[in-house]
Amino acid sequence: MSTATATTTSAAAATSATATAAAVLDAVREGRTHLLPGLVKPLTAAERRALVPELTALRREIRGWDWTRRSERERIRLGLLVAGAGCHTGAAAAASWIAARDLWETRESVNGILIDVLADRDPAWLGDLAHRLAARTSTVDGQYRLIRELLLRAPADCPAPTGDAFVHAWASQTTHRGHWGSTGTLRLALREDPYVRELVPRLFETAETAVALGWYSTPGAPGGWPAELAALAAQGTVERRMLLDGCLARLLRGGRPAGLTFFTDLLGVLEPTEGEQEERTADWIALAADAHSPLAGRAQQVLTGLFEAGRLPAERLAEMSAAVLFRPEKKLVRAQLVLLGKALRRERDDRFVLLPAVAAAFGHADTALQERALKLVAAHLRPEDDDLRTELAFQAELIGPAHRRAAADLLGAVADAADGRTPYTETLPPAPVRRRLDSAAQLSVAETVELVAALVKSRRPTAEETETAFDALVRHAHRDRAGLATALRPALADRPWIGDGGYHADPEWLQGLELVAATVMGHIRVYDLRAGRGLRDDRSGQDCAHTAMAAVTGARLYEAAARILADPLPFLLATPTWDTGSLEPSDLVERLAAYARLGVAPEPADFGQALLRVRRDPEAAPAAAALGTPEGARLAAWLTGAGEPPRTVRRVAEPAPPRPGWWGGRMRESVRRIVVDTGERPVLNREFPAPFHRLGRAFDGGSANPCYHWEGWELVQLAVLPEDRETQAVMLLPELTACAAVEERGAGQRLSRLAETGGPAGPVLHLAVATGLGARHAEDRLAAVDALLVLAARGELDTATLGQDLAELLALGTVKPNRLADAVRTAAGTGAYATTWAVLAGALPALLADGGLRGAGEVLAVAAECAEACGAAGPEPAGLAEVAGRSGSSQLVAQARRLRTALAAAGTAAAGV
Repeated sequence: MSTATATTTSAAAATSATATAAAVLDAVREGRTHLLPGLVKPLTAAERRALVPELTALRREIRGWDWTRRSERERIRLGLLVAGAGCHTGAAAAASWIAARDLWETRESVNGILIDVLADRDPAWLGDLAHRLAARTSTVDGQYRLIRELLLRAPADCPAPTGDAFVHAWASQTTHRGHWGSTGTLRLALREDPYVRELVPRLFETAETAVALGWYSTPGAPGGWPAELAALAAQGTVERRMLLDGCLARLLRGGRPAGLTFFTDLLGVLEPTEGEQEERTADWIALAADAHSPLAGRAQQVLTGLFEAGRLPAERLAEMSAAVLFRPEKKLVRAQLVLLGKALRRERDDRFVLLPAVAAAFGHADTALQERALKLVAAHLRPEDDDLRTELAFQAELIGPAHRRAAADLLGAVADAADGRTPYTETLPPAPVRRRLDSAAQLSVAETVELVAALVKSRRPTAEETETAFDALVRHAHRDRAGLATALRPALADRPWIGDGGYHADPEWLQGLELVAATVMGHIRVYDLRAGRGLRDDRSGQDCAHTAMAAVTGARLYEAAARILADPLPFLLATPTWDTGSLEPSDLVERLAAYARLGVAPEPADFGQALLRVRRDPEAAPAAAALGTPEGARLAAWLTGAGEPPRTVRRVAEPAPPRPGWWGGRMRESVRRIVVDTGERPVLNREFPAPFHRLGRAFDGGSANPCYHWEGWELVQLAVLPEDRETQAVMLLPELTACAAVEERGAGQRLSRLAETGGPAGPVLHLAVATGLGARHAEDRLAAVDALLVLAARGELDTATLGQDLAELLALGTVKPNRLADAVRTAAGTGAYATTWAVLAGALPALLADGGLRGAGEVLAVAAECAEACGAAGPEPAGLAEVAGRSGSSQLVAQARRLRTALAAAGTAAAGV
């Protein structure tokens, strides 16, 4: 071939390739996706790679289109997906392109086109691509069918992916194919699956249980995973041993009970033989010791069956008992003591192994179980067992005061409860120490920008960090706004209000510090920050307490932002001194003096917030008055009486009638409840700007108006009234009541924080703590216990008031005895026995009224434990003698007798008898 001919041929080929490339791009832009496989497959590897930059540029272009071109973008997106998959020659790049969220399409028709465009690739390359797609956790479920088709075209020795996400997707898709696919049943779908031997063992190893495994109604019914896996084991497709070991291994790992149900059901369907159960005795003992209660009960039943079959030696029974008898569940402990009694009667010589295990129950919190264990020891201990008696006497040191004398009579070496007793010392956690906030004046521009960027992007900014950053923004804007704006721009470049040219954002769409930052950067207009928009007063009367406090916070932000555009403030007046949100009066006096020297007029909302935050110390009033300014005079008056919180009125409200709407369930309290109303606070309406007027209105604690801020409300709002715990407690009480009376949760977090703030710890705060102690969810009860202990450590807890509140709430039904028992047990467990007893002493008469409320025995058990521990003396609570005098051995009666004994013993000791 001549040179001219070769050149002509090469030029023709290049022209053809260029034409084909143009045809690919045209097909993509025109949405003719079905043509792309035929256009891409004839291209060489080099020609395909040459198309990638143009496809990438088109992808970047459509990303910037607005919603008016969404149909066109959707059409092009599908073509880009297919063309890019065909043109990337590396498996990693192709996987990244296919899995991109802005390109992926779940429609089955697109899967077929993708397989077509990739069909000419090397099988090993297809297997590599399948594994890379399977490794992408966020998209593997939607791309499972594509991955499966790629694996079927891979070499025969290509293994299936075994990552958690792929295994979950396999379980889900196999279930769907079994129920709705052409195979008809899950059994056929599993039988036809080429990867069943590889992936079934992985079902027991993933971090979380695959959701699809639980898609059955009856464990043994055909068509569910438990029944079908058992069938696979019967056929020999998978090993039965692997299923048994996998179930037990997964149960031993623990987790949420709902996530373990499948494995317990599978064990039930497999029906392990006695031999298989005996082989795994150690696993069953571990489950009985550490698993959640229902699973531990099942393990206990299995081990009991092994004992009855003669397959559980005394040594293994003792090992099991030593673990189970330490569990708090009384049902499990009672069952274990019964099993030990059977074993001791069957073979008396086993007492040397089993009685020390029985003694583990001496330390149980329930004195009835202590007594049962002591009786079991008495029934089987022989006079000649001196060494065993000594060992048991040592363990009996753990037994409670109510049974120590009986233990001493039996074992001979146990000190009586009153012997050698050291004076009781109350153990309370240390009172929280206030922390002085970092000075915003010391933050550099770079530090301020870093803090602002972090808070703007945070979902739960703290009050102290927000206030420090706010003050730092104002200070740096006063010194050099242009420099601050330059530093802020790259840190906030991802915010949606950032734009080129003269783009202006609507301040009502911006939250918190983002409003101030946008103003510094010139994206907010002066018009939008005028007082008429930012500081308007809503007189509709429908605002909840959260909105009232948010209005104050928003007013300060609008004020500061408006001043940044006109005459920036040198610093803020209301920045707290302490991390509790409180402001020291000396700091406010100093700031007002600096304003006077600089000739700066305080902004109304900032100064109003400063007054609400300042610690009311009358001794600081003369210094404030000496400023000789109107603000100094107002501060002096505020410190000497004008700042007093509003009066409160407590009443019992009837249940709210059910109302339509999704919020109706929250308001359908089935019990009467205590509510607290506040009167008006005229000083806020008279001397403060409009946004504060909402806080000055009367608050109706029993209002039926729904509030939509129950959960997740920012703790920043607590800093609006940090020196007024009573008012905040009034606002929080309806939410706490909902946590106790219905299924709400989350208010306890704010109660715990509220106890650490300033102002008097009055009756409403005590009522809020009492209500929180009866909350439905454990985390809210724990927060209420924390609040109780904080008040006690600070010397602010009135135990008589709190006890009376609990008595009234118990009588109304707002607080349930079992929930209260859990809360006070936690409080006593910290070492605060005397404090807990003092609180319960006032609540017990309500518990014992009319023969005792249901669950009162649990509370009496805690009261008796506290009385024994702290040596409580004094009059018996009303109704205790009547309950203790009943016949029978119920928990209520037994604990009432125990409490009477403890109080009598303490009274005798105090009298010196």
